[in-house]
Amino acid sequence: MFVQNILVSIFNILAYKNRYGGNYSKYLKHYKNYRNASLKELKQEQLKRLHEFSIYVLKHSLFYKELYGSSITSINLDNIGNLPLVVKADLQSHYDTIRTINIKNGIKSKTGGTTGKSLEVVFTKDNMQERFAILDTFRGQFGYSLGKRTAWFSGKNIVFEKDVKNKRFWKTDYFHNIRYYSSFHIKNEYLAYYIKNLISFKPEFIAGFPSTILELAQYGLAHNISFPANTIKAIFLTAEIITPTMRKTFELFFKTKVYDQYASSEGAPFIFECKNQNLHLQLQTGIFEVLDEHNNPANEGKLVVTSFTTCGTPLIRYDIGDSVTLSDKVCNCGDKNPIVNRILGREGDFIYSVEMGKVSSGNISNTLKDVKGVQKFQVIQNGINEISIILIADKAYFKSNDEVLFLEKWRARVGYKMKIIISYVLEIPNESNGKFKMIKNNIKHLIE
Repeated sequence: MFVQNILVSIFNILAYKNRYGGNYSKYLKHYKNYRNASLKELKQEQLKRLHEFSIYVLKHSLFYKELYGSSITSINLDNIGNLPLVVKADLQSHYDTIRTINIKNGIKSKTGGTTGKSLEVVFTKDNMQERFAILDTFRGQFGYSLGKRTAWFSGKNIVFEKDVKNKRFWKTDYFHNIRYYSSFHIKNEYLAYYIKNLISFKPEFIAGFPSTILELAQYGLAHNISFPANTIKAIFLTAEIITPTMRKTFELFFKTKVYDQYASSEGAPFIFECKNQNLHLQLQTGIFEVLDEHNNPANEGKLVVTSFTTCGTPLIRYDIGDSVTLSDKVCNCGDKNPIVNRILGREGDFIYSVEMGKVSSGNISNTLKDVKGVQKFQVIQNGINEISIILIADKAYFKSNDEVLFLEKWRARVGYKMKIIISYVLEIPNESNGKFKMIKNNIKHLIE
C-alpha cells in the first residue's frame, strides 16, 4: 500500500508540472482580478479574447480555414451567429486538420462519452495551466488551494483485488495531500469503510462525481453515522446534475455547503456556482450561445460554446450536447456574470451491479477512454445480472483489441458476475423528446 501511494504521488508530481507550472501563477492572479469585475469589464475581456482566439485559429487550423472560407478573417459577436455549428463528429472525423499543434507538443485529453461517443483532444500546455488556474480561482473563493487536504472521487481505477479483500478503496498522494477514493466499489457492504476512512483522513475539501458521494451521505444518514462538524469546508461537484434533494443530503451529512461547476474534457468554457448557489456563466472564458431547435437565440435550449482555452483543438460554435435555461436574476455575490437557472443533459443515471453497486454515468462514459472507433453506444439494463450494450462502430478504426479493452473497462465497473451482451448496429434511435439516452436502467424500482 505504501509503495503504491508513493507511485501515485510520483505520477502526480510529473502530471502537475504541466498543470501548475509555466504560467499557472500568472493566470491565477489574472482571474482573481475578475472576481469582482463589472459586467462591462467582463464583456470587454470576452471581446478581446474572442478576437485574439479567432485570429490564432484562422491562421493555424486548416479545418476552420476551409469551413469558413477566405471571407472570414476574424470573428466577433456580429458575425459569429452566421457561422456553421461544429459537433463531436467533426472533432472525431477531422481531428488532424482541426488541431493546431503536434500531439507530442501538447497534452492529450480523452473525453468520456456522456452522449455515447468519446473523442480525443490536445491542449497546449499554456491552455491547460490557464484552465487549472480558472478552476482554482473558483475553488479558492471557498478556501481551497493546491496542497490542502482533499478527498477526490473520480473515474480513476486505482483499487486492486487485494485492496478489496483488505477493504481499502483509496490511494494517497502524499506530496499534494490528496486521497483518491475508488468510485467503482460503491456498494452497501463497503460504504462504512469509506466513511470511516474519510473521517480519519479529515479532508478539508471533497470533490468528484455527485452520484458517488451521494451514496456515502445516504448511507451515513440511514445508519446514524455522525460526520464530524467543521471538518469539510466545501464540496465541489462536477460531471452530473445535482438536484435540490441531493444537495440537502450532502449538506445534512457532511455539514457543509456544496458548489457545482460545469465545463468539459474537450475544453468548454466554465460555469461556476457562487456562494449564493447561483450558477454563473464565466464570460471571460468563452462565448455561450443558447439556441432553440431552429438554431435561433433563446432563453432555453442547446448550449453552443466557443472556448478561449482550446488553442490546441479549437472549439468555435461547438454544440456540446447539453442544454441550459438562462435567468434574468441578479446576484449580489459579487460575480456580475449572467446566471443560468438549470443545466440539463448530465443526468446522474446509473447501472446497478450486485458485485460493485451503482455505476454512475460519469464512470460509464469513461469506458470509452482509449477505445478507438466507437461512434455511439447505449447500455440497457433489464435484469439484475445482465446488461445489453448497443454499439455503433467504425470498422476502419474499431478492431478486436478495442472490443477487448472496452469490455475490460466494463468489467472494472460491473465486475465479472454480470452478463454483458454487445450488439453491433447501424443506428441507435433517440428518445421521443429528441434526446439521446446513453443509459436506460429499467430495474430502478428493484434497487431504489
